[in-house]
Amino acid sequence: MKKHLLPLFLLCTGSLLTAQQDIFALTGKDTPNIVFNDFRSLNFNSGNFDQIIFSDQSNPSVYSQTLQKQINEDRASVHHSQTMQIAGLAYASSGDLVYTPLFSSNIYVLNTASGKIKLVENQVIKTTSCDIGSHITRMAAGYDGNIYTLNNRGSQLIRISSKNGEYTVTDLGALKNDPSNGNNRFDLMNIGYGGDMIADAENNFYVFSASGNVFKIFTADLNAQFLGKVNGLPENYTVNGAAVNEAGNVLIASAKGQSFYEVNLKDLSAKLTEGPQNMHVYDLASRYFANDRKMPNVAVSNEVNIYPTNIKEKFFNLTAPNTKGALSVEVYDFSGKRVMQKEVTNAARTAAKIELSNLNSGVFVVTVKDEAKNIILTKKIIISE
Repeated sequence: MKKHLLPLFLLCTGSLLTAQQDIFALTGKDTPNIVFNDFRSLNFNSGNFDQIIFSDQSNPSVYSQTLQKQINEDRASVHHSQTMQIAGLAYASSGDLVYTPLFSSNIYVLNTASGKIKLVENQVIKTTSCDIGSHITRMAAGYDGNIYTLNNRGSQLIRISSKNGEYTVTDLGALKNDPSNGNNRFDLMNIGYGGDMIADAENNFYVFSASGNVFKIFTADLNAQFLGKVNGLPENYTVNGAAVNEAGNVLIASAKGQSFYEVNLKDLSAKLTEGPQNMHVYDLASRYFANDRKMPNVAVSNEVNIYPTNIKEKFFNLTAPNTKGALSVEVYDFSGKRVMQKEVTNAARTAAKIELSNLNSGVFVVTVKDEAKNIILTKKIIISE
């Protein structure tokens, strides 16, 4: 498949993303080594695989969180936003792309609408050039709205959180190897670069090693449990990118330019899926979570539903065609505190518009109760800035 570049002005200023785009890829050039090429959106429903968002040819404006000003980057070092070796990418609830280079402790936040970048300097990620295990090669957005990264050795889990546009980096500690793992120890899962991770609706994580071994990370106790090895992949296939698709399965891709596969988390079976060919993928990211309810963009006529769930205009719609009487809509923040409550009387006849103008950006849980106060729907929403 040929790669079609967008006009230069889109590369320089960034391109507006819509809810249509669900998977994002960090891709590299056609070389044996890791050489950054671009970030692009991959829409597997429409077949549009080549919308480039940011590339090594872009001319970004970079703002330092520490210095609180625009900076000129040193392109001769590994500490800049377009360095050759980048291996971690996540899609934030704000719509931004968060990424980390190899050989650097820097974290970058790319605003996909403006093309501007925020540099988050930190002293928590202890990356050293001579220790390949210390480099960040796995990254995913958590269900709680934070970004999580894991070093190549699998020993350091990092949380990147934001409040009012300022980012905080927290070391959550070392992961523990579950005793049931036997010889499939998490701390020995991989030698060399590779792998990725995805999150589920309980804010736990699934880590894919380059060889296809899968571990589940329980965030409550940082326990790493071996689940098995992905079956159905070609021999010598390397897993370098993983992201949950709209169907709730895991899409995986390779830095070797191999085909895309869809993995069922229940039995770890992989099947070949349609996708771009010869694309060298270092990391994948998406706005979906494993074990989560499908998030449709339109109402489903025969069931209680809210839409959209990725909210940018401070409202969502509620439909409840087969209900009678008034409904109670309650919104909770991720600490479990109720932050809004509204009575709705017309959801059975037409979509009711629920205003959220008093809520800040973040992740919330919506609960809908019927007239008898029985819960008939619980769903997560993300309010973006």
